[in-house]
Amino acid sequence: MLEGKDKRVQVLVRDNNVDQALKALKKKMQREGIFREMKLRGHYEKPSEKKAREKAEAIRRTRKLARKRAQREGLLVGKGRR
Repeated sequence: MLEGKDKRVQVLVRDNNVDQALKALKKKMQREGIFREMKLRGHYEKPSEKKAREKAEAIRRTRKLARKRAQREGLLVGKGRR
């Protein structure tokens, strides 16, 4: 994801409100996928494990898209909020 890029996440602190800035920083990092990247790099992953994980993620993404498409077309009943 971030290989070879000098990508920096920057958040401004307004009115000395560090809590709000920290919340915004965490949100940006989550969106950028930095937490996921840190978790993956925390330990060595064998190439075969990486391939299996990426394949499973692709299948999950495809199923999710198909499910959303079916909901839009009215073939499935969407989950309602309580």
